[in-house]
Amino acid sequence: MSTVSLPDGGVSGAPRLGPAINGRVVGLAGLVLLAGVLLLSSVIDARQAALYVLGAALGAVLYHAAFGFTSAWRVFIADGRGAGLRAQMVMLAVAVLLFFPALSAGTLFGQPVSGNISPLGVSVVVGAFIFGIGMQLGGGCASGTLYTVGGGSTRMVLTLVFFIAGSAIGAAHLHWWTAQPSLPPISVVASLGLWPALLLNLAIFAAIAGLTVLRERRIHGALVAPETPATRGLQRLLRGPWPLVWGGVALAVLNFVTLALAGRPWGITSAFALWGSKAAALVGFDPASWPYWSKPATAAALNGSILADVTSVMDIGIVVGALLAAGLAGRFAPVWRIPGRQVAAAVVGGLLLGYGARLAYGCNIGAYFSGIASGSLHGWLWLVAAFFGNVAGTYLRPIFALEVERTPRLTGC
Repeated sequence: MSTVSLPDGGVSGAPRLGPAINGRVVGLAGLVLLAGVLLLSSVIDARQAALYVLGAALGAVLYHAAFGFTSAWRVFIADGRGAGLRAQMVMLAVAVLLFFPALSAGTLFGQPVSGNISPLGVSVVVGAFIFGIGMQLGGGCASGTLYTVGGGSTRMVLTLVFFIAGSAIGAAHLHWWTAQPSLPPISVVASLGLWPALLLNLAIFAAIAGLTVLRERRIHGALVAPETPATRGLQRLLRGPWPLVWGGVALAVLNFVTLALAGRPWGITSAFALWGSKAAALVGFDPASWPYWSKPATAAALNGSILADVTSVMDIGIVVGALLAAGLAGRFAPVWRIPGRQVAAAVVGGLLLGYGARLAYGCNIGAYFSGIASGSLHGWLWLVAAFFGNVAGTYLRPIFALEVERTPRLTGC
Protein backbone atom coordinates (compact mmCIF):
# COMPACT_ATOMS: atom_id res chain seq x y z
CA MET A 1 0.00 0.00 0.00
CA SER A 2 1.12 3.55 -0.51
CA THR A 3 2.85 5.24 2.40
CA VAL A 4 1.99 8.68 1.13
CA SER A 5 -1.60 8.65 -0.08
CA LEU A 6 -4.00 10.03 2.46
CA PRO A 7 -6.47 7.75 4.19
CA ASP A 8 -10.20 7.39 4.11
CA GLY A 9 -11.03 9.12 7.31
CA GLY A 10 -8.62 11.55 8.89
CA VAL A 11 -9.18 11.59 12.62
CA SER A 12 -7.35 14.60 13.86
CA GLY A 13 -4.87 17.23 12.83
CA ALA A 14 -2.93 17.43 9.60
CA PRO A 15 0.48 16.34 8.40
CA ARG A 16 3.31 18.76 7.83
CA LEU A 17 3.90 20.21 4.40
CA GLY A 18 5.35 17.48 2.23
CA PRO A 19 7.72 17.57 -0.71
CA ALA A 20 7.53 20.05 -3.55
CA ILE A 21 4.68 19.97 -6.01
CA ASN A 22 4.94 17.01 -8.38
CA GLY A 23 4.65 18.80 -11.69
CA ARG A 24 4.35 15.65 -13.78
CA VAL A 25 1.43 14.33 -11.77
CA VAL A 26 -0.28 17.72 -11.73
CA GLY A 27 0.21 18.02 -15.48
CA LEU A 28 -1.12 14.53 -16.15
CA ALA A 29 -4.17 15.09 -13.94
CA GLY A 30 -4.82 18.44 -15.57
CA LEU A 31 -4.66 16.92 -19.06
CA VAL A 32 -7.00 14.07 -18.10
CA LEU A 33 -9.41 16.54 -16.53
CA LEU A 34 -9.39 18.78 -19.60
CA ALA A 35 -9.71 15.83 -21.99
CA GLY A 36 -12.69 14.52 -20.03
CA VAL A 37 -14.42 17.88 -20.15
CA LEU A 38 -13.92 18.16 -23.91
CA LEU A 39 -15.04 14.57 -24.54
CA LEU A 40 -18.16 14.77 -22.40
CA SER A 41 -19.12 18.15 -23.80
CA SER A 42 -18.93 16.78 -27.34
CA VAL A 43 -20.49 13.32 -26.96
CA ILE A 44 -22.97 13.97 -24.11
CA ASP A 45 -23.55 17.59 -23.03
CA ALA A 46 -22.18 20.45 -20.96
CA ARG A 47 -24.06 19.31 -17.85
CA GLN A 48 -22.31 15.94 -17.91
CA ALA A 49 -18.97 17.71 -18.26
CA ALA A 50 -19.85 19.91 -15.29
CA LEU A 51 -20.66 16.81 -13.22
CA TYR A 52 -17.26 15.37 -14.12
CA VAL A 53 -15.57 18.55 -12.88
CA LEU A 54 -17.76 18.39 -9.77
CA GLY A 55 -16.51 14.85 -9.14
CA ALA A 56 -12.94 16.12 -9.46
CA ALA A 57 -13.68 18.83 -6.90
CA LEU A 58 -15.04 16.17 -4.52
CA GLY A 59 -11.88 14.09 -5.02
CA ALA A 60 -9.65 17.06 -4.24
CA VAL A 61 -11.63 17.89 -1.09
CA LEU A 62 -11.56 14.28 0.10
CA TYR A 63 -7.80 14.08 -0.42
CA HIS A 64 -6.82 17.43 1.06
CA ALA A 65 -9.02 16.96 4.14
CA ALA A 66 -8.29 13.22 4.38
CA PHE A 67 -12.02 13.12 4.98
CA GLY A 68 -13.77 9.83 5.25
CA PHE A 69 -15.30 7.31 7.53
CA THR A 70 -13.17 4.20 7.90
CA SER A 71 -10.27 5.28 10.11
CA ALA A 72 -12.43 7.96 11.75
CA TRP A 73 -14.79 5.26 12.98
CA ARG A 74 -11.94 2.85 13.76
CA VAL A 75 -10.08 5.27 16.02
CA PHE A 76 -13.30 6.17 17.82
CA ILE A 77 -14.11 2.49 18.34
CA ALA A 78 -10.60 1.51 19.43
CA ASP A 79 -9.54 4.57 21.38
CA GLY A 80 -12.43 6.98 21.82
CA ARG A 81 -11.04 9.71 19.54
CA GLY A 82 -14.06 11.47 18.06
CA ALA A 83 -12.83 14.32 15.83
CA GLY A 84 -13.70 12.42 12.65
CA LEU A 85 -17.23 11.62 13.82
CA ARG A 86 -17.79 15.22 14.91
CA ALA A 87 -16.72 16.43 11.47
CA GLN A 88 -19.25 14.04 9.94
CA MET A 89 -21.98 15.56 12.11
CA VAL A 90 -21.02 19.04 10.91
CA MET A 91 -21.17 17.77 7.34
CA LEU A 92 -24.64 16.29 7.88
CA ALA A 93 -25.91 19.40 9.64
CA VAL A 94 -24.87 21.65 6.76
CA ALA A 95 -26.34 19.15 4.31
CA VAL A 96 -29.81 19.01 5.87
CA LEU A 97 -29.90 22.82 6.14
CA LEU A 98 -29.34 22.94 2.39
CA PHE A 99 -31.30 19.87 1.29
CA PHE A 100 -34.47 19.84 3.35
CA PRO A 101 -35.93 23.14 2.07
CA ALA A 102 -35.24 22.16 -1.56
CA LEU A 103 -36.65 18.66 -1.13
CA SER A 104 -39.69 20.03 0.69
CA ALA A 105 -40.35 22.36 -2.24
CA GLY A 106 -39.59 19.65 -4.79
CA THR A 107 -37.64 22.06 -6.97
CA LEU A 108 -34.27 23.78 -6.92
CA PHE A 109 -33.59 26.77 -9.17
CA GLY A 110 -36.71 25.83 -11.09
CA GLN A 111 -35.66 22.22 -11.69
CA PRO A 112 -37.33 19.18 -10.08
CA VAL A 113 -35.24 17.42 -7.44
CA SER A 114 -35.70 14.27 -5.36
CA GLY A 115 -33.83 12.63 -2.51
CA ASN A 116 -32.40 9.17 -1.92
CA ILE A 117 -35.37 7.62 -0.09
CA SER A 118 -35.19 3.82 0.24
CA PRO A 119 -37.02 1.05 2.15
CA LEU A 120 -36.02 -0.09 5.62
CA GLY A 121 -35.60 -3.81 5.94
CA VAL A 122 -33.49 -6.90 6.35
CA SER A 123 -31.44 -6.10 3.26
CA VAL A 124 -30.38 -2.71 4.67
CA VAL A 125 -29.37 -4.17 8.05
CA VAL A 126 -27.40 -7.06 6.55
CA GLY A 127 -25.91 -4.99 3.75
CA ALA A 128 -24.79 -2.10 5.95
CA PHE A 129 -23.33 -4.47 8.56
CA ILE A 130 -21.18 -6.37 6.07
CA PHE A 131 -20.28 -3.08 4.37
CA GLY A 132 -18.97 -1.93 7.76
CA ILE A 133 -16.77 -5.02 8.05
CA GLY A 134 -15.59 -4.44 4.50
CA MET A 135 -14.62 -0.86 5.33
CA GLN A 136 -12.15 -2.04 7.94
CA LEU A 137 -10.75 -4.98 5.96
CA GLY A 138 -10.74 -3.30 2.56
CA GLY A 139 -9.20 -0.16 4.04
CA GLY A 140 -11.77 2.39 2.97
CA CYS A 141 -15.38 3.19 2.22
CA ALA A 142 -16.71 4.01 -1.25
CA SER A 143 -15.44 7.59 -1.38
CA GLY A 144 -12.24 6.60 0.44
CA THR A 145 -11.48 3.83 -2.04
CA LEU A 146 -11.76 6.20 -4.99
CA TYR A 147 -9.76 9.08 -3.59
CA THR A 148 -6.97 6.90 -2.24
CA VAL A 149 -6.70 5.17 -5.62
CA GLY A 150 -6.30 8.62 -7.16
CA GLY A 151 -3.83 9.52 -4.41
CA GLY A 152 -1.55 6.62 -5.29
CA SER A 153 -2.53 3.72 -3.00
CA THR A 154 -1.81 0.47 -4.83
CA ARG A 155 -3.52 -1.66 -2.20
CA MET A 156 -6.73 0.30 -2.71
CA VAL A 157 -6.64 -0.46 -6.45
CA LEU A 158 -7.06 -4.11 -5.45
CA THR A 159 -9.88 -3.21 -3.06
CA LEU A 160 -11.61 -1.28 -5.86
CA VAL A 161 -11.43 -4.21 -8.29
CA PHE A 162 -13.15 -6.53 -5.82
CA PHE A 163 -15.52 -3.76 -4.73
CA ILE A 164 -16.74 -3.68 -8.34
CA ALA A 165 -16.98 -7.48 -8.45
CA GLY A 166 -18.95 -7.59 -5.19
CA SER A 167 -21.29 -4.90 -6.51
CA ALA A 168 -22.11 -7.00 -9.58
CA ILE A 169 -22.76 -10.08 -7.43
CA GLY A 170 -24.97 -7.98 -5.17
CA ALA A 171 -26.91 -6.72 -8.18
CA ALA A 172 -27.49 -10.31 -9.29
CA HIS A 173 -28.83 -11.27 -5.84
CA LEU A 174 -30.70 -8.11 -4.89
CA HIS A 175 -34.13 -9.35 -5.96
CA TRP A 176 -33.95 -12.08 -3.30
CA TRP A 177 -32.95 -9.66 -0.57
CA THR A 178 -35.63 -7.12 -1.44
CA ALA A 179 -38.22 -9.88 -1.08
CA GLN A 180 -37.34 -10.17 2.62
CA PRO A 181 -39.35 -8.26 5.29
CA SER A 182 -39.13 -4.50 5.02
CA LEU A 183 -40.93 -1.24 5.60
CA PRO A 184 -41.69 1.18 2.78
CA PRO A 185 -39.47 4.21 2.17
CA ILE A 186 -40.01 6.86 4.84
CA SER A 187 -39.06 10.53 4.49
CA VAL A 188 -39.00 12.53 7.71
CA VAL A 189 -39.45 15.71 5.67
CA ALA A 190 -42.67 14.40 4.11
CA SER A 191 -43.84 12.77 7.36
CA LEU A 192 -43.07 15.53 9.87
CA GLY A 193 -42.83 18.67 7.78
CA LEU A 194 -39.81 20.80 7.02
CA TRP A 195 -39.10 22.52 10.35
CA PRO A 196 -39.81 19.59 12.72
CA ALA A 197 -37.66 17.30 10.54
CA LEU A 198 -34.85 19.85 10.39
CA LEU A 199 -34.83 20.52 14.13
CA LEU A 200 -35.00 16.81 14.97
CA ASN A 201 -32.04 15.99 12.73
CA LEU A 202 -29.94 18.87 14.05
CA ALA A 203 -30.66 17.76 17.61
CA ILE A 204 -29.54 14.20 16.83
CA PHE A 205 -26.32 15.42 15.20
CA ALA A 206 -25.58 17.56 18.24
CA ALA A 207 -26.30 14.64 20.57
CA ILE A 208 -23.95 12.31 18.66
CA ALA A 209 -21.20 14.93 18.65
CA GLY A 210 -21.75 15.49 22.36
CA LEU A 211 -21.46 11.78 23.11
CA THR A 212 -18.12 11.61 21.27
CA VAL A 213 -16.86 14.52 23.39
CA LEU A 214 -17.94 12.81 26.61
CA ARG A 215 -16.31 9.51 25.63
CA GLU A 216 -13.07 11.14 24.51
CA ARG A 217 -12.79 13.16 27.72
CA ARG A 218 -13.63 10.17 29.88
CA ILE A 219 -10.90 8.07 28.26
CA HIS A 220 -8.22 10.70 27.70
CA GLY A 221 -9.07 13.52 30.09
CA ALA A 222 -9.41 16.11 27.30
CA LEU A 223 -10.05 16.49 23.59
CA VAL A 224 -7.04 15.99 21.37
CA ALA A 225 -5.68 19.27 20.03
CA PRO A 226 -5.12 19.27 16.26
CA GLU A 227 -1.58 19.47 15.00
CA THR A 228 -0.48 22.92 13.87
CA PRO A 229 -0.20 22.91 10.07
CA ALA A 230 2.88 24.13 8.28
CA THR A 231 0.88 25.80 5.51
CA ARG A 232 -1.27 28.91 5.58
CA GLY A 233 -3.60 30.86 3.33
CA LEU A 234 -3.73 30.10 -0.39
CA GLN A 235 -0.90 27.56 -0.12
CA ARG A 236 -2.91 25.53 2.36
CA LEU A 237 -6.01 25.75 0.20
CA LEU A 238 -4.18 24.46 -2.88
CA ARG A 239 -1.79 21.96 -1.28
CA GLY A 240 -3.54 20.95 1.92
CA PRO A 241 -3.82 19.65 4.50
CA TRP A 242 -7.28 20.97 5.37
CA PRO A 243 -9.02 20.78 8.74
CA LEU A 244 -11.65 18.06 8.83
CA VAL A 245 -14.41 20.60 9.35
CA TRP A 246 -13.41 22.40 6.15
CA GLY A 247 -13.76 19.09 4.35
CA GLY A 248 -17.14 18.34 5.89
CA VAL A 249 -18.60 21.71 4.95
CA ALA A 250 -17.16 21.52 1.42
CA LEU A 251 -18.57 18.03 0.86
CA ALA A 252 -22.02 19.14 2.01
CA VAL A 253 -21.97 22.12 -0.35
CA LEU A 254 -20.72 20.03 -3.28
CA ASN A 255 -23.40 17.41 -2.60
CA PHE A 256 -25.95 20.22 -2.82
CA VAL A 257 -24.44 21.27 -6.15
CA THR A 258 -24.87 17.65 -7.26
CA LEU A 259 -28.54 17.87 -6.32
CA ALA A 260 -28.86 21.03 -8.42
CA LEU A 261 -27.08 19.61 -11.47
CA ALA A 262 -28.24 15.98 -11.41
CA GLY A 263 -31.63 16.39 -9.74
CA ARG A 264 -30.66 13.93 -7.02
CA PRO A 265 -27.91 13.67 -4.38
CA TRP A 266 -24.39 12.31 -4.68
CA GLY A 267 -23.93 8.55 -4.99
CA ILE A 268 -21.01 6.28 -5.83
CA THR A 269 -21.64 2.54 -5.85
CA SER A 270 -24.41 2.20 -8.43
CA ALA A 271 -21.63 2.85 -10.96
CA PHE A 272 -19.62 -0.06 -9.54
CA ALA A 273 -22.60 -2.37 -10.11
CA LEU A 274 -22.82 -1.06 -13.66
CA TRP A 275 -19.11 -1.54 -14.37
CA GLY A 276 -19.09 -5.00 -12.80
CA SER A 277 -22.17 -6.09 -14.73
CA LYS A 278 -20.72 -4.84 -18.02
CA ALA A 279 -17.55 -6.79 -17.25
CA ALA A 280 -19.64 -9.88 -16.40
CA ALA A 281 -21.32 -9.65 -19.80
CA LEU A 282 -17.91 -9.66 -21.49
CA VAL A 283 -16.99 -13.00 -19.89
CA GLY A 284 -20.22 -14.79 -20.73
CA PHE A 285 -22.76 -13.88 -18.03
CA ASP A 286 -26.16 -12.39 -18.89
CA PRO A 287 -26.73 -9.47 -16.50
CA ALA A 288 -29.59 -8.23 -18.69
CA SER A 289 -31.61 -11.17 -17.33
CA TRP A 290 -31.13 -10.08 -13.72
CA PRO A 291 -34.16 -8.29 -12.22
CA TYR A 292 -31.84 -5.48 -11.09
CA TRP A 293 -31.45 -4.40 -14.74
CA SER A 294 -35.06 -5.00 -15.79
CA LYS A 295 -36.41 -1.45 -15.37
CA PRO A 296 -36.22 0.80 -18.43
CA ALA A 297 -33.78 3.27 -16.82
CA THR A 298 -31.40 0.59 -15.52
CA ALA A 299 -31.61 -1.39 -18.76
CA ALA A 300 -30.69 1.75 -20.69
CA ALA A 301 -27.69 2.27 -18.40
CA LEU A 302 -26.53 -1.33 -18.87
CA ASN A 303 -26.81 -1.09 -22.64
CA GLY A 304 -25.43 2.42 -22.95
CA SER A 305 -22.08 4.12 -22.49
CA ILE A 306 -20.73 4.77 -19.01
CA LEU A 307 -20.12 8.32 -20.22
CA ALA A 308 -23.88 8.83 -20.11
CA ASP A 309 -24.08 7.62 -16.49
CA VAL A 310 -23.89 10.48 -14.00
CA THR A 311 -22.48 8.37 -11.18
CA SER A 312 -19.78 6.82 -13.37
CA VAL A 313 -18.64 10.19 -14.65
CA MET A 314 -18.48 11.63 -11.13
CA ASP A 315 -16.61 8.58 -9.82
CA ILE A 316 -13.97 8.94 -12.52
CA GLY A 317 -13.78 12.63 -11.66
CA ILE A 318 -13.10 11.80 -7.99
CA VAL A 319 -10.06 9.73 -8.95
CA VAL A 320 -8.74 12.47 -11.24
CA GLY A 321 -9.34 15.18 -8.64
CA ALA A 322 -7.51 13.18 -5.97
CA LEU A 323 -4.63 12.60 -8.38
CA LEU A 324 -4.40 16.33 -8.96
CA ALA A 325 -4.50 17.03 -5.22
CA ALA A 326 -1.81 14.41 -4.54
CA GLY A 327 0.41 16.04 -7.15
CA LEU A 328 -0.12 19.48 -5.65
CA ALA A 329 0.68 18.10 -2.21
CA GLY A 330 3.79 16.34 -3.53
CA ARG A 331 2.69 13.05 -1.97
CA PHE A 332 2.06 10.79 -4.98
CA ALA A 333 4.48 7.86 -4.68
CA PRO A 334 2.89 4.41 -5.03
CA VAL A 335 4.48 1.41 -3.28
CA TRP A 336 4.01 -1.79 -5.25
CA ARG A 337 4.82 -4.51 -2.70
CA ILE A 338 1.79 -5.50 -0.60
CA PRO A 339 2.04 -8.13 2.17
CA GLY A 340 0.07 -11.30 1.49
CA ARG A 341 -2.39 -10.95 4.37
CA GLN A 342 -3.14 -7.40 3.31
CA VAL A 343 -3.86 -8.66 -0.20
CA ALA A 344 -6.36 -11.10 1.32
CA ALA A 345 -7.93 -8.28 3.35
CA ALA A 346 -8.31 -6.14 0.22
CA VAL A 347 -9.99 -9.00 -1.65
CA VAL A 348 -12.38 -9.96 1.15
CA GLY A 349 -13.03 -6.36 2.14
CA GLY A 350 -13.71 -5.27 -1.43
CA LEU A 351 -16.21 -8.08 -1.99
CA LEU A 352 -18.02 -7.23 1.26
CA LEU A 353 -18.09 -3.54 0.38
CA GLY A 354 -19.59 -4.14 -3.03
CA TYR A 355 -22.11 -6.76 -1.96
CA GLY A 356 -23.16 -4.82 1.12
CA ALA A 357 -23.65 -1.57 -0.77
CA ARG A 358 -26.11 -3.19 -3.19
CA LEU A 359 -28.13 -4.80 -0.41
CA ALA A 360 -28.29 -1.57 1.60
CA TYR A 361 -29.33 0.70 -1.29
CA GLY A 362 -26.02 2.50 -1.17
CA CYS A 363 -22.81 3.08 0.71
CA ASN A 364 -21.49 5.65 3.17
CA ILE A 365 -22.27 8.30 0.53
CA GLY A 366 -25.47 7.20 -1.18
CA ALA A 367 -27.16 5.64 1.87
CA TYR A 368 -25.59 7.40 4.88
CA PHE A 369 -24.59 10.90 3.77
CA SER A 370 -27.09 11.46 0.96
CA GLY A 371 -29.75 9.29 2.61
CA ILE A 372 -29.77 11.32 5.82
CA ALA A 373 -29.44 14.56 3.85
CA SER A 374 -32.55 13.45 1.94
CA GLY A 375 -34.47 12.81 5.16
CA SER A 376 -34.61 9.05 4.57
CA LEU A 377 -34.95 6.90 7.68
CA HIS A 378 -33.03 4.17 5.91
CA GLY A 379 -29.93 6.39 6.19
CA TRP A 380 -30.15 6.24 9.98
CA LEU A 381 -30.70 2.47 9.92
CA TRP A 382 -27.64 2.20 7.68
CA LEU A 383 -25.56 4.22 10.15
CA VAL A 384 -26.41 1.98 13.11
CA ALA A 385 -25.86 -1.30 11.24
CA ALA A 386 -22.66 -0.10 9.55
CA PHE A 387 -21.23 1.16 12.83
CA PHE A 388 -21.61 -2.28 14.40
CA GLY A 389 -20.05 -3.77 11.27
CA ASN A 390 -17.11 -1.41 11.78
CA VAL A 391 -16.79 -2.63 15.38
CA ALA A 392 -16.52 -6.22 14.11
CA GLY A 393 -14.16 -5.21 11.32
CA THR A 394 -11.90 -3.28 13.67
CA TYR A 395 -11.35 -6.37 15.81
CA LEU A 396 -10.73 -8.50 12.70
CA ARG A 397 -8.00 -6.22 11.33
CA PRO A 398 -5.05 -7.73 13.27
CA ILE A 399 -5.80 -11.13 11.72
CA PHE A 400 -4.89 -9.56 8.37
CA ALA A 401 -1.82 -7.70 9.70
CA LEU A 402 -3.69 -4.38 9.60
CA GLU A 403 -3.02 -1.73 12.20
CA VAL A 404 -5.62 -0.51 14.69
CA GLU A 405 -4.62 3.05 15.52
CA ARG A 406 -4.77 4.30 19.10
CA THR A 407 -3.45 7.79 18.54
CA PRO A 408 -5.03 10.66 16.62
CA ARG A 409 -3.00 10.83 13.45
CA LEU A 410 -3.37 10.54 9.73
CA THR A 411 -2.58 6.98 8.76
CA GLY A 412 -2.57 4.70 5.78
CA CYS A 413 -5.96 3.36 4.86
